[in-house]
Order: sequence, then structure tokens, then C-alpha cells
Amino acid sequence: MWETRSVQLSVRLPRDIADQAEEVQASDPEFLSRVVLYGLTRRSIYNHLRQNGEGSTDVDAEVVPVQP
Repeated sequence: MWETRSVQLSVRLPRDIADQAEEVQASDPEFLSRVVLYGLTRRSIYNHLRQNGEGSTDVDAEVVPVQP
């Protein structure tokens, strides 16, 4: 697996979503960590494809299952 480290994030969310995020953080912090990791991974992949795909409309991708 990957080497990990802790980070502190501060985000501004609508009040109802912020309340839900606090509940999830208290009850299942690992889930919230996976959600953030998933979002950042998607963004990284998107940026990579966008940079490498300038001028090209063909994108080859392979789906690789991720084990927790």
C-alpha cells in the first residue's frame, strides 16, 4: 500500500452538508478519508488526461480494481 501522513483541511460547506461531514468524521473517519482520496485521485487523473490529450480526442484507459 502507500505511505500515508495526516493533513489538516479547512473547507467551507453549506451548513447541512457541514453537519453531515462532522457526523461522518466522528462515526467513521476512515470513510471520510477515502472520500477525499477518491476526489483528489479523480482530479489528478482528469488533469493528467487533459494535459496529455491536448489536440487529441482519443483516450485509451484501462480499469484497474483498487483494493482497500
